[in-house]
Amino acid sequence: MRLRFLLRPGWLALTVVVFTFAVCCFTLLSPWQFSRNTEREQQNAALEASFTAAPLPLNQLLPPGTVPDQHTEWHLVSITGQYLPDKEVVARLRTVQGEGAFEVLTPLRTTDGTVVLIDRGYVRLDSKSGALPFAPAPGGTVQVTARVRADETDPKNRDAFADASTGGRLQSYVVDSRVVARAGKLDIRPGYFQLDNGQPGVLGALPLPQTDSGPFLSYALQWIAFGAMALLGWLYFTVRELKPGGALTTPSTEKVRRKSVAEILAEDEYAESGHQQ
Repeated sequence: MRLRFLLRPGWLALTVVVFTFAVCCFTLLSPWQFSRNTEREQQNAALEASFTAAPLPLNQLLPPGTVPDQHTEWHLVSITGQYLPDKEVVARLRTVQGEGAFEVLTPLRTTDGTVVLIDRGYVRLDSKSGALPFAPAPGGTVQVTARVRADETDPKNRDAFADASTGGRLQSYVVDSRVVARAGKLDIRPGYFQLDNGQPGVLGALPLPQTDSGPFLSYALQWIAFGAMALLGWLYFTVRELKPGGALTTPSTEKVRRKSVAEILAEDEYAESGHQQ
């Protein structure tokens, strides 16, 4: 029966590889890209809404105990309070518009006593990769309008530290209210708030992300196409092998007997003698 070739080890191995790849394309890789596309759409929608929405009081958009999420991130909030410059931390190893930078993170105590983390923007590096001098946070009570941001996470959970590159200021590997809270022994509410241009205490305002859709949808469709091509290729070669002359066709069981050396010599002598006659 010609279907027996499907049980051959080589064909079984090929089938396992093809179907495993196709399943990964349809259930893992493509859905992953679709989810990233959805996240990008939600981020773009929130960002575009923040361009036209009026700033809300902090506790109205984010009641006490709530954490910034995809529905509140990038929205504008108004905050009134006093900066705590002695608790300032700078985030290192940042990139702004393709160049290295530090981001300056300064806690601010609001009028109701809550402490929030303000990202005042960025400063460039000097010739020794240290932070260039920057203006201190203004004293007294200030009112700022800032964009809600979710905390970054350091997989290694490293604490802030100080070295000569920032003139002894504490540094962090991420923009994370928890790191700044531990460093300053403060109770800081989750998330942080990014200043735009013109706000009290702003340095170099961080650029907003682009609202393009990105390549994720096309990547998702490509993974679906790759999975379908793998299955169609397997089907094509299976049909081809079912036809006579397939590459895996069982060769004839008849064995061709090899001639001995004596037989070959005898045939040569016979051919020579017949030629001479």
